[in-house]
Amino acid sequence: MRAWVVAEPGPMATRPLELVERDVPEPGPGEVLVRVEACGVCRTDLHLAEGDLLPRRPRTTPGHQVVGRVEGTGERVGVAWLRSTCGACRYCLRGMENLCPSSAYTGWDADGGYAEYLTAPRDYVYPLPGDVPAERLAPLLCAGIIGYRALLRCDLPPGGRLGIYGFGASAHLTAQAAIARGAVVHAVTRSAASRALALELGAASAGDEPPEPLDAAILFAPVGTLVPVALEALDRGGTLAIAGIHLTDVPVLNYDRHLFQERTLRSVTANTRADGRAYLELALAHPPRVATSLHPFAEAAQALTDLANDQVRGAAVLVME
Repeated sequence: MRAWVVAEPGPMATRPLELVERDVPEPGPGEVLVRVEACGVCRTDLHLAEGDLLPRRPRTTPGHQVVGRVEGTGERVGVAWLRSTCGACRYCLRGMENLCPSSAYTGWDADGGYAEYLTAPRDYVYPLPGDVPAERLAPLLCAGIIGYRALLRCDLPPGGRLGIYGFGASAHLTAQAAIARGAVVHAVTRSAASRALALELGAASAGDEPPEPLDAAILFAPVGTLVPVALEALDRGGTLAIAGIHLTDVPVLNYDRHLFQERTLRSVTANTRADGRAYLELALAHPPRVATSLHPFAEAAQALTDLANDQVRGAAVLVME
């Protein structure tokens, strides 16, 4: 089979992804072999390729928003970021499996979906409908799920004012979920195309800063300097959730300006399978508009380069030829 691997992490301009031929993997006990139809391109894949996220194994195949068919049965499934947990630690037993110290991740600890086949534990794949195009489903598996968890973590009150910093794959799905719940959404992004998309999707504003105090905010851009900016934009009692596995350094915070009046700062660490099931049930019952930039499988390196250069509108998706 063909597979992309992270040859040597570095700037995407140096092409750290390499297309290779490998044997089709053999599923282990409790695993399924999945033939890939499409795989979403996530900023986490970019962090891995560029070395911001340290590789956990050499020449890893990235990709954790995978839609495909189980070999032998034809069942349509989705393979997401969370690959496995121990099931026995204090976090797993409390329903917080995303914090399991033994958790493993698709496209980081094990090869992911930038390949024609991958294996995944049966208990961690999601059943998907067979009649929805794969490129529409793929972004739901991380961009959608992690955005849903971030929305839960930011404690947005009913009808509240939500600020979204950065407006890419996850943000454009999260904005729709928040608007459907009656929120007023303000998108903060430099990109003219992203501003236009935010307004098309129902955002009340899209610009350099929110026009009113926020009840909650989510930071999707991996830019630490935006943390104090977003905190200062919060109203009293507001919460900022940071949705990302990598963030550049955060400047020193001023207690009075950024945290006083019971403002809260939270991180978002992966997701639980319960999050995944809840979001997919919602998204399949009330399909969001999924803005996609489609790339043939052979152009995976170019897709990551486009993402690095902020040239992706919505979600980039690799599609098998």
